[in-house]
Amino acid sequence: MTAYPRTATRRGGVKQLRASGRVPAVIYGRLNAPENLELISRDLETLIHGAVSENILVDLTVVGDSKGQRLALLQEVQHHPLVRNVLHVDLHEVAENETVTVFVPVETTGEPVGVKSGGGTLEHVLFRIKVRSLPKNLPEALVLDVSHLAVGTSIHLGDIQAPAGVEILGERKLTVVAVAAPLTEAAETAATDAAGATVQPEMIKEKKDAAAPAPADKKAGDKKPAAKKK
Repeated sequence: MTAYPRTATRRGGVKQLRASGRVPAVIYGRLNAPENLELISRDLETLIHGAVSENILVDLTVVGDSKGQRLALLQEVQHHPLVRNVLHVDLHEVAENETVTVFVPVETTGEPVGVKSGGGTLEHVLFRIKVRSLPKNLPEALVLDVSHLAVGTSIHLGDIQAPAGVEILGERKLTVVAVAAPLTEAAETAATDAAGATVQPEMIKEKKDAAAPAPADKKAGDKKPAAKKK
């Protein structure tokens, strides 16, 4: 992929940059200071859409840079929340012999026997797993065969066979996928009743105003005349 040095850093300049078909980016690494770059939107979208995940290793050439071709990992890609076009890219420059740590997606293949014949439900608990390896060994995804799973069984992090040169990180007892038992008729009824239950509003009685004056026992005209003084 070809990149270009970027001078636009303020909001207005970055907005014009995107309108011209470029994407702002930054590249950083252990040995070099961060640099502002811009990428061609069309090339970047093609690269991302053709990959299984956004953990993509690219050979990057920066126009006018004397360093030549550089190895970089798409560390983070920011998308627009509505139209999903790329807004910004973080590139992590790495060396061929440098170990990197990334999250890779988890995919499943096959239909579990517990779902096919036992009426269970396949539950996908972990969708991404942290791995560590050299750049050349990074997998795009980890694919798990779940066809052997019966009702009540699961695959834990420690059960996964990592590809050659890849180390899976995390607690080995963590559940990645599992087949849950089907709900009984009573459990389904209880869940339906709980979902449809409405909370009765609490009736709050109006408190009597203690500061309000008590009503007079007699009318003003019924008052006795004051006694005359001697």
